[in-house]
Amino acid sequence: MSSAIEHFHPFIPAGGVGSRLWPLSRADAPKFLLDLTGSGSSLLRSTYDRLVDLGEDGVMVVTGRTHAAAVRQQLPECAEVDLVLEPSPKDSGAAIGLASAILVRRDPEAIVGSFAADHVIEPTEVFHRAVREAAAAAATGRIVTIGVTPTSPSTGFGYIRAAQSLGVAAAPTALKVAEFVEKPDEDTARQYVRSGEYTWNAGMFVAPARLLLAHLEVNQPELHAGIMEIADAWETEQRDEVMDRVWPTLPKIAIDYAVAEPAAAAGDVAMVPAGFTWDDVGDFAAISRLNRAVDVDEVAVLGKNKRVMTDNASGIVVSDTSRIVALIGIEDIVVVDTPDALLVTTQEHAQRVKNAVDALKKNGETDVL
Repeated sequence: MSSAIEHFHPFIPAGGVGSRLWPLSRADAPKFLLDLTGSGSSLLRSTYDRLVDLGEDGVMVVTGRTHAAAVRQQLPECAEVDLVLEPSPKDSGAAIGLASAILVRRDPEAIVGSFAADHVIEPTEVFHRAVREAAAAAATGRIVTIGVTPTSPSTGFGYIRAAQSLGVAAAPTALKVAEFVEKPDEDTARQYVRSGEYTWNAGMFVAPARLLLAHLEVNQPELHAGIMEIADAWETEQRDEVMDRVWPTLPKIAIDYAVAEPAAAAGDVAMVPAGFTWDDVGDFAAISRLNRAVDVDEVAVLGKNKRVMTDNASGIVVSDTSRIVALIGIEDIVVVDTPDALLVTTQEHAQRVKNAVDALKKNGETDVL
């Protein structure tokens, strides 16, 4: 068991629907609440277990009120005061800012760590080493991100361009960050990967809470004022009243724009290379990668129904119905069969599932979302 890091307080922003995983992921059952790796644990449960030994005082979870019951069921040991329930989605700036503001009230020297609920990371020991280095680098007065080595010229991630060594003995791999670059086009992404100077921004941040909040105050003063008012009332009887009154007024902005990019420009950001394998389970192609083939041919089968027959086929089937699914002479297929919706696509086009969700919204077919 890993020992806790001094003054380290991890939290998990658990939001988003995961529209590229429709119809498996829905508004009332988002991907972080699902077991998408066949491990027997949801992505949220796995993330919590990966962090719990590192924090001085448990793990905070920030999620929507609509998911409160499911999160409590999956994480019964999470204290009520450590479950931050958002009345409505406000993007990562508000979620990460509020968690930091609450935690700095408890520990003025708090180093906070933000880790998304829907990432698959292995092995845990290597992840722990990276977080320890990130915390050591953060203690020198830096906002630290964990950079993942690109495996492809993805246009779905932001990128980090690293500079020279930070020169911290307890964080030997930590590098200064020259700049953050938001999601590029494919040609630019290829240039980034070829150069070897860029890593993916996987959205993992470790920082002194006071430094993160100071940058938020400068760049997003309205957001900062609102979350500080909520944090002041958090452990009082006024918590719900203040949250309901202030939360709807908060600006909606990603933490990258609100803090990370301006902090990098000011020279306050460092990066620790991941060293571990990482996947954000962004589409069904990712689920196929993460699950071993379990039937004839190369077909991964997930879900309650294992009635899948294959003949010279490959891909993934997720089925929660009693129907038999037969695949014959087809490669890299994706079949997701639920009681009220059927998705058929290929792994190559898995990212385009979001287009179907957008079309359903436009057509008013919200009952299946």
